[in-house]
Amino acid sequence: MKIIVPMAGIGSRLRPHTLTVPKPLTVIAGKPIVQRLVEDIASVIDEKIDEIAFVVGTTAKGFPSDTRDKLLKIAEKLGAKGSVYIQKDALGTAHAIYCAKESLGGPCVVAYADTLFKADFTLNTKADGAIWVSKVENPSAFGVVKLEDGIITDFVEKPKKFVSDLAIIGIYYFKDGDKLLSEIQYLIDNNLKENNEYQLTNVLESLKQQGAKFVPGKVNAWMDCGKKDPTVDTNKQTLKFEHEAGNNLVADDVVLDNSEIIQPCFIGKNVVLKNTKIGPYVSIGKNSSVENSTITNSLIQKDVKIYNATLDNAMIGNHAKYNGEFTSVSIGDYSELT
Repeated sequence: MKIIVPMAGIGSRLRPHTLTVPKPLTVIAGKPIVQRLVEDIASVIDEKIDEIAFVVGTTAKGFPSDTRDKLLKIAEKLGAKGSVYIQKDALGTAHAIYCAKESLGGPCVVAYADTLFKADFTLNTKADGAIWVSKVENPSAFGVVKLEDGIITDFVEKPKKFVSDLAIIGIYYFKDGDKLLSEIQYLIDNNLKENNEYQLTNVLESLKQQGAKFVPGKVNAWMDCGKKDPTVDTNKQTLKFEHEAGNNLVADDVVLDNSEIIQPCFIGKNVVLKNTKIGPYVSIGKNSSVENSTITNSLIQKDVKIYNATLDNAMIGNHAKYNGEFTSVSIGDYSELT
């Protein structure tokens, strides 16, 4: 089994946090988003992962030079071969997959790296394909699927009238990666674009018309990492899941000086807390210090210094310094608010 992870977007909606770190490598509860994504997929497919292929943007578009090394280490941790491809131009969802054509073949999962999920279903690898879906309150904002006898019959993009509340979350299984590649190649060879891009939905529709049967993979939780507030909420939900699973995410060497941690929280190594109350639902990266502060429901990265703060629904980037009384803030890497 192979996993293809298109992640070449610049993450403009999450700026300033994506100015120095690509969105999929943003750390949530101690792990990069993309690492949590592939781990969750591995738990659902319950098969050996042979290769993970990442499709990234160029350094000119904000991808640091060490991105490749970080991604290869993520694949290595799952016992898989890692491959990294470059998408130079944003030509659509199908084109992003096409950039990893050398890794397409046999059964594969395609997962766009701006979402996390929790699920307890087992993937039916005998089906031609599967599409991960989640029930939503406002289907008109999403691409949705219609079902008949457990088989997907229609793909509808942002329906104005209700046809289904099962939204496509951006994760797909294909039994035949070679066939997927062939259909994408057909789009590109014939310049079949929609809104000036090569769209995966057109590939899905073509495969369905040729007789491919797609089944839904229903998830229990769908977490978005597109903007600041949803990302902070994703951190909260992830901490909750980890706590319920009995996982301790507080490093052994955390220094507590007249301070309290209210679980669930992630606290990295070499963190010092002085006259401070942390939690619930707070992540703090390694080598950080917090003094005279109260912090709840917030995502704070590594090497951060915080003083005299009362924070809630906050997101603070790496190497930032914060000293103040603001409550809902969004501070990027290397920023100072003192």
